[in-house]
This record gives sequence, C-alpha cells and structure tokens, in this order.
Amino acid sequence: MTPPPGSLLSAQDLRKAYGPTVALDGAEFSIHAGEVVAVMGPSGSGKSTLLHCLAGIVPPDSGSIVYGGRELAGMSDTHRSALRRSDFGFVFQFGRLVPELTCVENVALPLRLNGTSRRKAERTALDWMERLEVDGLKDKRPGEVSGGQGQRVAVARALVTSPRVVFADEPTGALDSLNGERVMELLTDAARSTNAAVVLVTHEARVAAYSDREIVVRDGRSRDMERAV
Repeated sequence: MTPPPGSLLSAQDLRKAYGPTVALDGAEFSIHAGEVVAVMGPSGSGKSTLLHCLAGIVPPDSGSIVYGGRELAGMSDTHRSALRRSDFGFVFQFGRLVPELTCVENVALPLRLNGTSRRKAERTALDWMERLEVDGLKDKRPGEVSGGQGQRVAVARALVTSPRVVFADEPTGALDSLNGERVMELLTDAARSTNAAVVLVTHEARVAAYSDREIVVRDGRSRDMERAV
C-alpha cells in the first residue's frame, strides 16, 4: 500500500517480534489530518503494537514510519519524547489518571510538563473540561468520579495540547455502552474541531462506526477496508 499524498502519519512494511512471537508482519497504515481511522482486529492480532510503533513508543524491527514528512527512526529519543508531549495525545482503556492530582491538574499536566505556567495550564484545561462536559469535576480526584467521567477527563488531557494526532487504545473498553458512546461522540467531535487525526484501536464495531475508515489487523498484517472494496 502506497500512502495517499498528503498523509500526516504513514507506515510501510512494519515488522515487530517479541522473541519468537511475531506481532507485526508487514503492516501498513496511513492517516490524514482531521481523519478518524479505526484499527480493528481480534485480541493478539497486533493492533496495539501497531499503535505503539506509530506513536514512537516502541521501535519496529524494520519498516518505515513517517510523521509530518520526517522518518521517526531518524529522530533522537529526546525528539520522539517531545512529540509525545506536544504533537501526540493519548487515551487509554483505563484512563491512567494520576490519583494524587485533581481532575483539572490531571488535564493540565501535559501543559505543565511542557513548561506552561500553572495558571495558564489550568485555564486551558478548564476550557477543555467544559467541552468534554466535566468542568464541574475540576476539584475532585480520579477516585471520586465515575468511570465515564474519568474517561472524559482523560480525553480532555489528551486534547489539551492541541495535538495533531490522538492515539486512542480501546478508549471505551472499560465503560458501559451508554457512557462509551458519549465518550466517542465527544472525542471525535472535539478532535475534528481542531483538525486532529485520531488513531482508534478497538475490537468493537459500534466504536469503529465513529471512524471515517477502518483498517483490520490480523496476524500482524493490515488491510484497509475502504481500498479493499
């Protein structure tokens, strides 16, 4: 698969193994700014490994990953870490909020790590919490809110730096269907409003329905369903 012209993030012939276990076996991927792409597949298919490689968290054994016209492998660890603090946002299945911090402090954390003053960071965080309908929880700690509320706080944290790519790994996996759908509505609407791309890893068709396009990963190989038609 040759990436379409203008791709924001693309990967070619990715291979990754953990000992004798092959996680990726020639996987390919592309996404444009403002696009939501669902990466689907059964457990153990390699979809989470693909996300981790695309985000520069795990290096592939071979293959090419290009972000914004630059090869990730050619960047220093420091530069890749900086990308994950500024250009990339992350939403995980269980939120991974810092329990000792209030919700607004959790949302503001990426900005604080980038050197933004506390006052400005928390003001921006509150703006995003309002958009995600959780601004009333600003002074509560993660243990004092529901799962659905906590995941909205996690989405606000992912978007607070205005990232160009949001990586969402099973973002509704720990939620009931009603809360899951609301989180997906808010996540995709907020991301599209800022023209951010969303890489959405899921095994649920109802979650993938919020995407513009689906890529199925099976046995470490990827298949773009739109182009397969």
